[in-house]
Amino acid sequence: MEPAGKNRRGPRKPDMKLDSRNSSLLDFYAEESAKIQKRFEETGDGKAVVRDRTALIDSVIGVLWNEVTAANGPMEGFCIAAMGGYGRRGLFPYSDIDLLFLYEKDGKEDFLGKKAIAPLSQALWDLHLRVSPTTRTLAECGKLHRNNIEFNISLLDCRYLCGDEELYDRLRARVLPGMVIRESATLMQELTELASTRHRKYGETIFHLEPNIKDGPGGLRDYQVACWLAQIAEMKHSREWKDPEPLLPLPLRGDAVNAINFLDAVRCFLHYRQGRDLNVLTYELQSEAASKGIGLHGGHAATPNDWMRSYFRQARAIHRLTVLFDEVPRAKPIWMRWLGVGRSPLSTADFSVVDDRISLRQRESVEDHRVMFRLFELVARHNLKLTAETENAVEAALPRIEKWNSTGPDLWDYFREILLLPHAASSLRAMHRVGLLALLFKEFHAIDSLVIRDYYHRYTVDEHSLVTIENLHSLPSRRNDMDRRFRDILASLEHPELLYLALLFHDVGKGMPGESHVDGSLEAVKGVFERLRIDTFGREMVTFLIANHLRMSATLLRRDIFDPEAVHDFARTVGTIEHLKMLALFTYADIKAVNPEALTPWKAEMLWQLCAATENYLNRSVDDQRMYLAGEDAKQLERLIPTGEDAIEAERFKNFLDGFPRRYLLTHTSGEISAHFRMCRRLGHSVAEISITKRDQYYELILVTKDRPFLFTKVVGTISSWGMNILKADACANSNGIVLDALRFSDRFQTLDHNPSEIVRLKQQLIAAISGELDVTALMKRKFQPEKQPPKVSVETRIHMDNECSSHSTVVEIVALDRPGLLYDISSTFAEYSFNIEVGLIDTEGGTATDVFYVTQNGAKLTPVRQHELQAELQARL
Repeated sequence: MEPAGKNRRGPRKPDMKLDSRNSSLLDFYAEESAKIQKRFEETGDGKAVVRDRTALIDSVIGVLWNEVTAANGPMEGFCIAAMGGYGRRGLFPYSDIDLLFLYEKDGKEDFLGKKAIAPLSQALWDLHLRVSPTTRTLAECGKLHRNNIEFNISLLDCRYLCGDEELYDRLRARVLPGMVIRESATLMQELTELASTRHRKYGETIFHLEPNIKDGPGGLRDYQVACWLAQIAEMKHSREWKDPEPLLPLPLRGDAVNAINFLDAVRCFLHYRQGRDLNVLTYELQSEAASKGIGLHGGHAATPNDWMRSYFRQARAIHRLTVLFDEVPRAKPIWMRWLGVGRSPLSTADFSVVDDRISLRQRESVEDHRVMFRLFELVARHNLKLTAETENAVEAALPRIEKWNSTGPDLWDYFREILLLPHAASSLRAMHRVGLLALLFKEFHAIDSLVIRDYYHRYTVDEHSLVTIENLHSLPSRRNDMDRRFRDILASLEHPELLYLALLFHDVGKGMPGESHVDGSLEAVKGVFERLRIDTFGREMVTFLIANHLRMSATLLRRDIFDPEAVHDFARTVGTIEHLKMLALFTYADIKAVNPEALTPWKAEMLWQLCAATENYLNRSVDDQRMYLAGEDAKQLERLIPTGEDAIEAERFKNFLDGFPRRYLLTHTSGEISAHFRMCRRLGHSVAEISITKRDQYYELILVTKDRPFLFTKVVGTISSWGMNILKADACANSNGIVLDALRFSDRFQTLDHNPSEIVRLKQQLIAAISGELDVTALMKRKFQPEKQPPKVSVETRIHMDNECSSHSTVVEIVALDRPGLLYDISSTFAEYSFNIEVGLIDTEGGTATDVFYVTQNGAKLTPVRQHELQAELQARL
């Protein structure tokens, strides 16, 4: 962009005399172009190419202009200016040549058109140049052309070539500044809208298998838009033309300029290689560019993967400038400006939110880690964007945050909250963009812009990981039936934050040495556990998901999922329903994040079918999958013995585990199992051992006692009489008749929340009920009050009985509307018929209770007659 009054010597003239009427000009242009190309092939300097080609075209136009004036005399009130890329001296090998033929006023169009414009344009076309001529008067250049805003933008880069210099000075010094200052808001809004439209065309991501390095996000056009915005803002402020590069934000400027140098070289390579203005970096040309070291320091050859990693890092540096696009005030109707619409109620004492952009009230406040995480929590909650100033402040605060991170004990509390919020992926991207994510987790730096280069993977590894999280958080907004099924699974998870954490780090091993990226990820995530201080349960769950994240998709591709043996094998891998749900969602998100078309409807259906078949198997085979000392489980039970136990205590521990369902080991940590064993050892001193622990949104009750009639009914009846709503229950027994019941219940009336001492009284009442001192049936009649309000949802009661799934139990599956007292009604019905509950699995999701019981009578399955009686009785009560 040329300041007024400079560069008046005109274009460089060739050393030899040229005559456009013969081949000498064509020969000169061809020879000079070949020299420029040869220098590029030797040096790889893209900047030199665009500079030298600009000078060459200047020379050619100078010769042609001299011929025109020699034939027709001086032409007052007329000049020629370069516009667009040519105007800013950025002509790539096959770029269009944008020319402005400028009149002082109307009246000379015919004369000048015949004598100057037509012959000059024709001569350029004869050189096989792509010329885009535009003819305007001085007055027309001072107007805003709403139907051709690109013309106004191209004028920002205009540069004098030849003709009436005084006319050009009037354009550059008076007309254009007046237009820019007067229409600055509109120009900036139109520029950002054009950029937004262009970004939407390319999916609003820099990550493409074959990126367009000019028009795609993070391409050359984005850099130029940032420069135009900076120049317009500066013109409005100082009323002077200034070089836009120094006007860019200092923290982003250096990386952006380096990125432009890289992309200049790449675009020159694409033009020369294809012989035309094609700017798509095709898969094949990526390999060739890598072998030539295009754009790399020293021009050293690189592998295609490493070269594309460099490309994406450069594209990201330019894409960061798009934060300036969001700084442009949006066009609003006058009534919105009067009412102040745009100011958000989300603003706080620390943050200001305007037009979905968040800024700091005090720049230094983010040096406090609590403010830093509240900032990204707001982004995750409301999908806000950081302003450029906020990004700069966060980057400046990173050394302070790094110091806190080395000693801070509560990182998981902050990070967990961000992972659970609906726009977690947007927040994580923002954290990644400013360097915070890699600072908190050095493991993530290993996959920064890492490329898996094939026709299947669209995204870099780091972006793929973020897209997996985005895929799950977007499920609530999806409308098709298949997505709704996975949405319902997500809503039923007890610890979704562990799934998101596993997704974030499941591929970090791809950036580490070693043959297996899974092994690398498992090793790396150990450091994450230490930094987050994750508990044993969380570590085991995340480890399971990362270790098996390819298992479900492999089963889909390599096994017949309708073969019972395939389902059985997969069920042995997952072990529990919660593992299955987590792994199914993981697989859904992982496949979908490979590329937008990877999860086909057929593949999604097969994934769902495998999930449903496995859940059905797990629910119906629990009673058959037990552990016994006198069998193949002996070695596994040996490994579970707590360290430091003597031989006698070790034998007691194995006897405690003997006969429990396998799922008991899968649903409890080794620490929990040891605690249950200690409770069992204390049974000689009490009727039952009970623990009640407050969790996030519920209470967990563990009961260990000897089996007896009506046990489960007494327990659930007592809890229900206190107004508690039982959410989940898992009841089982070992070979010695020791029962272990694990229940989760919500405190509907906050009785225990407000009076923690009441937990002691609840335990005492449970022991009284178990021992027979308390009549639970009478208690329920006296204290339990059914819900009076009509239910918010309608659920059809379904009862299914199966004698085939288990070798020695009848499986009773009940689906009904959840309500207080429901489990008591079911269990008391079993008790009245003298049926024994061998295993009970109770679950509640979204107002629907799904309960599965393994039931026997006198140690045998229920006869068809007894099944019919039970079904009729349950149907009547439920």
